[in-house]
Amino acid sequence: MSELGALDAEILDLMRFAARRSMLPRFRDLADGDVEMKGEDDPVTIVDREVEAFLTEALTKLAPGVAVVGEEAVHADETVLEKLKEQCWIIDPLDGTANFTEGKEPFGIIIALADAGKAVAGWIYDPNKDRLCHARAGEGAFVNGERIAAQTTGEATPVTAVSRMFLTEEQAAMVDAKLAPHYRLVDIPRCAAEQYPRLALGENDVSSFKRTFAWDHAAGVLWLNEAGGKAARLDGSEYRVDEQDKPGLVGASSPAIWDEFVGRVLA
Repeated sequence: MSELGALDAEILDLMRFAARRSMLPRFRDLADGDVEMKGEDDPVTIVDREVEAFLTEALTKLAPGVAVVGEEAVHADETVLEKLKEQCWIIDPLDGTANFTEGKEPFGIIIALADAGKAVAGWIYDPNKDRLCHARAGEGAFVNGERIAAQTTGEATPVTAVSRMFLTEEQAAMVDAKLAPHYRLVDIPRCAAEQYPRLALGENDVSSFKRTFAWDHAAGVLWLNEAGGKAARLDGSEYRVDEQDKPGLVGASSPAIWDEFVGRVLA
């Protein structure tokens, strides 16, 4: 791994420690009672809670006075979302929980630092690959300390990852009519910590997201945009972490592919 900045290295150490202590030992070895359901198709595990508790304490020590917004903390108390308007850390302690509970990859840890509703730094860690994708606003995107530029798949028919899981019948019909004839549709990995890297590393060209929680998207949107791809709302506006109820987000390996995709969706 190339040399990382001091903060990046510290964040990586925290994520790696959390993964090796709580996450990887329980992968494919969850005990009875280690998994609960927060809602339909929305599991939470002992790993989510352990990692979030550890990272919340560690990040609070690292930057006293900076709020922490964790996915599980929000589930317990939705008023925590108000902290997204201020300077805050945003934590997804186990992104891809559904995969993890089924004994499948991918899964990861996501941390973002936001201020006044905008992500200013982000870290996406894949513990199986020991891969860190990280970015700071205005400073470019990096993988394991190496600066990268977003690349397309190069395929004549752009590769598009679209989930039908949360689509209405009308939205699913739109996918079939407007997108299927022009794109090679593939399954999403059900893990933002994997989907955003795929959009910049030549595996996927475009992906749409219906649910846009800050813990899933703050770091990835920043990283993809810093790499030279494009992630934005369907109306072209920037993604803000404090707009949890605003649906719709598209990420693409290039602005041109983003423009073409959104044009077809809105036509």
